[in-house]
Amino acid sequence: MRYLYGSKRGGPLRLVAVFDSEPQLLSYVRWATLASHGDRRGKFEQKSALASYDAWEHSSEPLNDDDAGNVVQNPTPSML
Repeated sequence: MRYLYGSKRGGPLRLVAVFDSEPQLLSYVRWATLASHGDRRGKFEQKSALASYDAWEHSSEPLNDDDAGNVVQNPTPSML
C-alpha cells in the first residue's frame, strides 16, 4: 500500500488517499497537478484529493496516525 499525504505551507502532513502501487499514486499526482512550484509542490485539480493542499509526500509506510479507512482508496480522474 502507498500513502499519499498533503500539506499546507510546511504544515503537518495529512493522509489524503491510499493506492495499491507507487506507479498508480504517481500517475494520479501527475494528473492532479495543474501547476508545479518545485519538488512536490504545486497547485492541484480542484476535485482531487490534494485540492486544498500545496505540497504532497508519499510513503510505503504510514507517516502519522491518520486512519487510512477514512480516505479515498485508489482514486482516479474518472471518480470525479
